[in-house]
Order: sequence, then C-alpha cells, then structure tokens
Amino acid sequence: MSSQVLGLQQKQQGRIGVHGTGLVLGCLLGGTHLLWALLVASGFAQIVMDFIFWLHFIRPVYLIEGFNIAQAAGLVALTGVTGYGIGAAFALLWNRLTAPSA
Repeated sequence: MSSQVLGLQQKQQGRIGVHGTGLVLGCLLGGTHLLWALLVASGFAQIVMDFIFWLHFIRPVYLIEGFNIAQAAGLVALTGVTGYGIGAAFALLWNRLTAPSA
C-alpha cells in the first residue's frame, strides 16, 4: 500500500534487472580473471595450473608467460565487458520468456 502511495511500482514477479544482472556476471568474470592475473604476477600460476591439470588426468603442456600489466588489464576488461553483455542478454531473454501472456 505504501509503495503505491509513494508512486513506486513493484516489479513483476519473475523479472530480473538487465543492468544488475549484467553487472553481477561482469564482475564475476572480470573478478576471476583479476585473481588469475594476480596469480600470474605472484609467480604461482604455473604451479596451480599444473596441479589442476594433474587433477584432471592431463599432462601439463602449457607454460605460463611472464606478467604484463597491459595484457592483464586487457584480460580483465574484456572478460568484464563480455560478462556484462552475457548477463544483460540473459536477463532480457529471461524477462521475455517469463512475461505474462496478454
């Protein structure tokens, strides 16, 4: 009742915010790649990668290169923007598929 008095509209049940969903997925993907870049910068990335491959019964064949700040920034930015786009697209699709029939 008070939300109607204040002029606030309640969201339809089942709808999700496009911008918020994009931000959440963008931050998740960008954040995980930021952690990876920090792991590379610390020098522990090769050890972690070898261990993960070993757990999956894969012989490690990849070598981690040295840290480059510009490359790391590009990685984090690209994955953040991509995550935002995927999250926003998902929210738009979700809202369209769950919209009440008229």
